[in-house]
Amino acid sequence: MAAGMYLEHYLDSIENLPFELQRNFNLMRDLDQRTEDLKGQIDSLAKDYTANARTLSSEQKLSILRQIQQSYSKCKEFGDDKVQLAMQTYEMVDKHIRRLDTDLARFEADLKEKQIESTDYDSTSSKGKKVETRQKEKKTAKTRSKVKSSDEDGSPKSAQKKVKLLQPGEFNSPATNFGNVHPSDVLDMPVDPNEPTYCLCHQVSYGEMIGCDNTDCSIEWFHFACVGLTTKPRGKWYCPRCSQDRKRK
Repeated sequence: MAAGMYLEHYLDSIENLPFELQRNFNLMRDLDQRTEDLKGQIDSLAKDYTANARTLSSEQKLSILRQIQQSYSKCKEFGDDKVQLAMQTYEMVDKHIRRLDTDLARFEADLKEKQIESTDYDSTSSKGKKVETRQKEKKTAKTRSKVKSSDEDGSPKSAQKKVKLLQPGEFNSPATNFGNVHPSDVLDMPVDPNEPTYCLCHQVSYGEMIGCDNTDCSIEWFHFACVGLTTKPRGKWYCPRCSQDRKRK
């Protein structure tokens, strides 16, 4: 495939990338704004509670505390959604970078293959011309030798003997061996050794992930597919290990 085709296909694949990035950034900005609004409500409720704590009844105090708790839970959900969007955006860009590296490696292999084939063809053509020239020179020299011998001997018997000495195998061109050309395989993208790993599979972050609500969880983040999830569950969620520990307690 020519360089122009590689470039055209790659540009087609990233045509919608700016719009997708802009959409994710707008969603993250919206989540930030909603989180700030909730934080303002929490501050207002906290001030009312501390200012009127002595005059408020137990039910009123409990109601305000529940509102504050719900607002904090909402803030946490917005933060988790923002983290998911950030991870999806990173994966989106990284996917196109990996594809570009793969296409470049494949294109470089094609160029090397064509260069090797061209070199072998030129070398074979040059050798063929030299062999053909040498064969013509040998034929000419032997023909002159036969004519000269025939003139000197003057007998048909002697001429026939000279002709028999010329074997057809002497003029066969030598076989030319071509080396097998193997294009280099496309290398996979190396993983950054400094990038942290997550989940039960001990892989880097990609796709949709969910965080364990156990603050002491040693892994913290898990891929949806690894823990059997397709959508984000409601309420608190604990990983398989933390769920077993909670059941034992």
